[in-house]
Amino acid sequence: MRVFVVSDIHVDYSENKQWLLDISYEDYVDDILIVAGDITDDLQLLNHCFHELSKKFLKVLFVPGNHELWVSRDTASHSLEKYEQVCDIAADNDIGTQPYHIGLLSIVPLLGWYDFSFAPLTEQLNKTWMDFRACVWPDNLQPLGVTKYFIEKNKQYLQTTNQTLISFSHFLPRIDLMPIYISQAYRYIYPALGSVLLEQQIRMLKPDIHVYGHSHVNRRVTLEGIKYINNAFGYPSENGISIKNLLCIYEH
Repeated sequence: MRVFVVSDIHVDYSENKQWLLDISYEDYVDDILIVAGDITDDLQLLNHCFHELSKKFLKVLFVPGNHELWVSRDTASHSLEKYEQVCDIAADNDIGTQPYHIGLLSIVPLLGWYDFSFAPLTEQLNKTWMDFRACVWPDNLQPLGVTKYFIEKNKQYLQTTNQTLISFSHFLPRIDLMPIYISQAYRYIYPALGSVLLEQQIRMLKPDIHVYGHSHVNRRVTLEGIKYINNAFGYPSENGISIKNLLCIYEH
């Protein structure tokens, strides 16, 4: 049994969708796939992708990314309703959104959002970040309650233990996961990458590996005893920062 990871597939791009559909029906039937968010905001397309992936792997585990919670082109009244719809579609396809245990391995999904704890919100980000237009939140969650809402849902899983423990989130738990070579011109997005609250929960959980997505910057680095891994598929143009393939992170 192996555990593979990928995030940010963005199947709204035809070539990305074709890659997902071309994953073998035979090579991974005894394996687990972690998808760390951002498949699509289109619920019909998401359902189709879940249906296909569920036939290719022993188990598929998923956390929603920010794109899944966009409501700009569907009927959900707000993004929390969209979140529930996404979870329902996952359940209909036997896609796991809760901790999964198999033998001496446990895998724990962690929800999150961003709260500008990495850096203050800037005017440039406020004008250009799509979430600020495509997501709609209930008034009682404005402006920073979204992160706390999702972080609260993780608390029930933070006592999970096993011989090997893997956690995963869409959002970054710490800003130093971004490599130092990132140009200053792109760092304006840092406030929207994640939250220190997520890292606090990871430190309580103490996984061997934490998988994340969202940044589209692939990386494998060990910080304070935890191996952090990002294997984002990314947009078609992002060939230089992604391997465009599944990454095996565990084998037993």
